Amino acid sequence: MKFVHLSDLHLGKRVNGFSMVEEQRDSLTKILAILDREQPQAVLIAGDVYDRAVPSTEAVSLFDDFLVQLARRKLSVLLISGNHDSPERLAFGGRLLERSGVHLSPVYCGQVEPVVLEDQYGPVLFYLLPFLKPAQVRPFFPEREINSYDDAAAAAIDAMEVPEGARCVLLAHQFVTGAVRSESEELSVGGTDNVNASRFDPFDYVALGHLHAPQKVGRETLRYCGAPLQYAFSEVGEKSLTVVELAEKGVCTVAAVPLEPRHRMLELRGLYDTVTSKAYYEARGCQEDYVHIILTDEEDIPEAVHKLKAVYPRLMKLSYDNHRTRAAGVEVPEDQDVRQQDPLELLESFYEAQNGQAMSQEQREFSRQLLERIWEGEP
Repeated sequence: MKFVHLSDLHLGKRVNGFSMVEEQRDSLTKILAILDREQPQAVLIAGDVYDRAVPSTEAVSLFDDFLVQLARRKLSVLLISGNHDSPERLAFGGRLLERSGVHLSPVYCGQVEPVVLEDQYGPVLFYLLPFLKPAQVRPFFPEREINSYDDAAAAAIDAMEVPEGARCVLLAHQFVTGAVRSESEELSVGGTDNVNASRFDPFDYVALGHLHAPQKVGRETLRYCGAPLQYAFSEVGEKSLTVVELAEKGVCTVAAVPLEPRHRMLELRGLYDTVTSKAYYEARGCQEDYVHIILTDEEDIPEAVHKLKAVYPRLMKLSYDNHRTRAAGVEVPEDQDVRQQDPLELLESFYEAQNGQAMSQEQREFSRQLLERIWEGEP
């Protein structure tokens, strides 16, 4: 059985004030063209369909069009909710959509029934596990101690009673220990959302979502496909979608098919006169790309943003890297997004700035526990 693994579409996302909808529309069109070439039997979407729990009408319309195109191609679609999605909203109409071959993960209820697809080797069982926090799992297993994301994943997977000898695939949207995060992803407090890779041993292939860089975790078949678009300047490297071929039990091949963006996200560094010279931007072909420009001039350039946008209309960020900024201890991106910092470290920095002293160990531990409860959604 051949299937394509996608995740982290983040439809409706804005990056540094720019809407990504047209970039996403272009990306989905290219994905459909790849599907037409590859001729898979199924498409797996491992969460974060939308960028917000209440997506914009534009984002919903975009995804609706994509699902219609998949259904017209007679593809089976298997989809779970991620941490950015509302599981209730995403699951709406799921039983009706099954008639079109679109299978949506329901709101977690303590049990996950597999979707069974057939190929020449027999049945393949697909388990759709939405993004889970410990607080969402705990009520269904009162006899188990569930304090961490790893505990939650273990309880949910144990309850599936995955049959030995069957070919089984899992869709999950969690952070697996050992994987590499990127800047545009949400951070938890002190890595409390880690799930041990061994939890996924019963499955022949694990289609992971949540992290934006394509990567395996340990084995080739425990894999993040990555986001189809670059959502931060730190997310360097080629974007791709993952094509998987599952043959008889124990035989699985994985391949990456490149995805070219409509416009790239690039960092450009140099003197103002250099980055605005025709020879510079023509050699790089970057005038239409989304750019973060880091000027190395010692003096600030008056109205630099306005002037630079005349050359780079998709300028997203402007920073300075010079003696002044380095002496002041300013990070090169002067407008660093605090949302990407560890919440506990951010709170400690704020406390120290307000009180002129660091938190005590007791205060730090209390804050950590409080932030963990907030992260898990507990009262």
